[in-house]
Amino acid sequence: MRLFTFLMVALLSATSSPAYSQAGATSEHPTVQPTIMVIPFAKEEEQLRTVLENDAALRVAVTKVKEGFDDRGYSTIDFRAKLNQLNNDRVMEMENATSLKQEVIELSGADIYVEVEVQKTRTGTGNSATVVMTAYDAFSSQSLANKVASSPKFYTDDYGKLTERALGNTVEELLNTIQLKFDDIVENGRTITMSITFDVASDKDMDTEVGTGGDLLSDSIEDWIADNAYEGYYHVQGVTATKLLVDAIKVPLKDENGRNFRASRFAGQFRNHLKALGLEATRDVQGNRIFITIQ
Repeated sequence: MRLFTFLMVALLSATSSPAYSQAGATSEHPTVQPTIMVIPFAKEEEQLRTVLENDAALRVAVTKVKEGFDDRGYSTIDFRAKLNQLNNDRVMEMENATSLKQEVIELSGADIYVEVEVQKTRTGTGNSATVVMTAYDAFSSQSLANKVASSPKFYTDDYGKLTERALGNTVEELLNTIQLKFDDIVENGRTITMSITFDVASDKDMDTEVGTGGDLLSDSIEDWIADNAYEGYYHVQGVTATKLLVDAIKVPLKDENGRNFRASRFAGQFRNHLKALGLEATRDVQGNRIFITIQ
């Protein structure tokens, strides 16, 4: 009977203990982990696929950095697999590495991408490798963290081995910084900007009265932004008769369906607001920047 009672108490204690999503995070306050893709660094005139295929040390660096994130339990996306998903004709049509990189990032759905570069040094006292890692928010391309690591000098031409020696514990240090920055994004949202101007043929301006209450258009726009910005955070840089510039609007990390919230979504919602006021407008979205032109 005593044994049965002891087992029941132990079972109840185990089932009532708080659940952990990762070390130090309870189910009440879980830590949200970003999805990460590791990509090779390439200059604008270079092709990503060619750079990666022609540099064994760079392939080692990309693989080892990805493995470092995997070992910590983070969800990672394989860059080469996503690159292969793109239609070959589309890849050939890409003007430069920058446009191809953006295409792969958007296809991947990653929250953060990490660019990895390997610099090789050859001297009379030995050779060494330096690995440069920079993490970016995939939404805004804002730099979140960076680390530089160098190997000791050795009399060897095996830069793959030198790259492994350079990395050491640097990946974990980079990941810790990424997580801190990402936690801030989860809590406070991402930042977008919005510029609102008028077509040259428009007979409207920011002093035009709109709505049933006769509010100025500039006031109506600011009220809508205040109501729709994440946690109500926004900042208007300036207003003139022909332009309203909002240099910071916070938007949530995810939408109600758990997908990454895109600036195009916010732009579409704002355009619908203008339509409700009887105004037609066009939109252009470039990364985290929105450009609205009222007709």
